[in-house]
Formats: sequence, C-alpha cells, structure tokens
Amino acid sequence: MSEAVAQAVHFNATLVPHRSLSRRGFRLLITVLLVANLLIGLPIFLLGAWPVIGFMGLDVALVIVLFRLNYKSGRLTETLTLTDDALIVTRIDPEGLVEESRLDAYWLRVEMDDPPEHESRLTLISRGNRLVVGRFLTPDERLEVAKALRTAIAGVKAPTYDHHWN
Repeated sequence: MSEAVAQAVHFNATLVPHRSLSRRGFRLLITVLLVANLLIGLPIFLLGAWPVIGFMGLDVALVIVLFRLNYKSGRLTETLTLTDDALIVTRIDPEGLVEESRLDAYWLRVEMDDPPEHESRLTLISRGNRLVVGRFLTPDERLEVAKALRTAIAGVKAPTYDHHWN
C-alpha cells in the first residue's frame, strides 16, 4: 500500500481581478442615480411628459445590469501552487467551473515583458505546453507575479545536497 508523500509548497498565489467599487459604493451610486432621476423626472412628469420617466428608469436599470455583470466576472480566480514536481494552476470561472492544469516544474519557464506593457502576457511554458495566467491583472502586477514565480522556480531547480560531515 503506497501513501502519498506530501510535497513542499515553494510558491502559492491566488490571483483575483481588482474591483474599484465596493458593494457599499455600488448601493450609494444607485441611490444617487435614483435621487437625481427623481429630481429631474418629477418636474418633467408634472409638465405632462410622463413617458420620459420610463426612459429615466431604463438608464438606472442598465447601470445595475452592467455592474452586476462586472461583479460576476470579478469572481474569477487563479491559484498558482509550485511544488517539487509541478506547478498546479487552478482556475475557477465566475460560474464555479474548476479547471486545473499541471506543468512540470523542472522544465518550467516564465515569459513576461520587462518593463511590462499593457498587452504583455504572463505565459508559463513547460515541455511545449503554454498557459497564460493573470490576464485580468495590471501589467505591473503580472510582472510582480512573474518575478516571484521565477525566484521560486530557481529554488526548486537548484540542487540540494544532504551532507553529514559533522
């Protein structure tokens, strides 16, 4: 009976998209939009142009729908875990679908432009397999992840010697 040997984790990072507007800020924005629409729409309604009120409600509804879609896409996560043998990339999409990729750690390379450009990609390459990660990060964040991952990979590839000279 063989037992799985726990491997050391040399690098572990969870990448998530940045959202600049919190849920509380979103509620405040919608409240301000509703109040502004009410202040503008009420006099128009009283003047007899009542169909305008419906269109003013549509703009608030559109803002709500678009922000909900934005928040949904923000639930995407990518986790990079480097062990002695492999880099495991676990991607969870906004619907909760989990996709896992394994790249051989010994042959692993990280490609990234330095200095980073807006179109720069953080690409992981191992034995001909290419995997792009962190598409939702800023160029500087992708570069930071690339540098940290390169350092961790160098540590995994460096030979270790167990000398008992004492």
